Amino acid sequence: MTTSSLVDTGPRRLGSFEVGPLAFGCWRFTSDDINESTTVLEAALDAGMNLVDTADVYGLDWGGTGFGRNEEILGQVLAAKPELRSRMVLATKGGIRPPTPYNSGEDYLVSACEDSLRRLGVEQIDLYQIHRPDFYTHPAEVAETLAGLRESGKIAEVGVSNFTPWQTDALRAHLPFELVTDQPEFSLVELGPLRNGTFDRCMQYGTVPLVWSPLGGGRLASGTGISDELAQTLDRLAEREGVSMATIAVAFVLAHPSRPVALIGSQNPSRLASLASEVAVHLDRDDIYQLVQAADGQPLP
Repeated sequence: MTTSSLVDTGPRRLGSFEVGPLAFGCWRFTSDDINESTTVLEAALDAGMNLVDTADVYGLDWGGTGFGRNEEILGQVLAAKPELRSRMVLATKGGIRPPTPYNSGEDYLVSACEDSLRRLGVEQIDLYQIHRPDFYTHPAEVAETLAGLRESGKIAEVGVSNFTPWQTDALRAHLPFELVTDQPEFSLVELGPLRNGTFDRCMQYGTVPLVWSPLGGGRLASGTGISDELAQTLDRLAEREGVSMATIAVAFVLAHPSRPVALIGSQNPSRLASLASEVAVHLDRDDIYQLVQAADGQPLP
């Protein structure tokens, strides 16, 4: 008997926006060659990755030249080819302020959002997320600030990133609208959201998880730095499906019933295209639990 695949490659709904199951993450979007950056962005959009996720802090590492630089590069691409703006759901994040490190106070968050708008060269950010929680700003103040930014038309939808479920609940309690996204790390080397309540809260409220590092920093694509059991399980399923280990690792993310979106950070146009075209593989419940147990290194109870 053939069992159904759990891998869900259908569109996801983020408030007023519809996005694909894969999104383009801009952490490594650091090239000052605007033609090169344009080629990469167009490849992502052509592959159906219409959610483009960046942050004001991107540019401080991975070859970047400073705070805000990746937003500036994306803004330069959009200035050169403004028609690309209508093809994307543009997301960015604020709230990290090196070296403090976090600030979600009203004055800072408003200025951070306005600075992002200026760097991106747009009038509105489709999805604005608090990048990491500021332990010393009351969630009521954060909620009031986000509501004000939304009412002013500077942002359309709101989400959180790297929040615990309880921090998300505290913010939600003060918001006059729903959070549409929750951005945790999740992969076969980081299964936390399965067990810490993150995905459960997403399913409870209809929030879409935007999963960062679905390839575990590349370990799940190369098979290095992971257990032999996990590497062998990935390799076996990849051979069976005729795809790469990376594709199986991303398909694993898409199999969860919370319907995550996987953020892909590759700057290689051909890899973006191949991953998008191949990710609709067949992984049934047996396959998924074999991967989970291989990742855990022990049987489930």
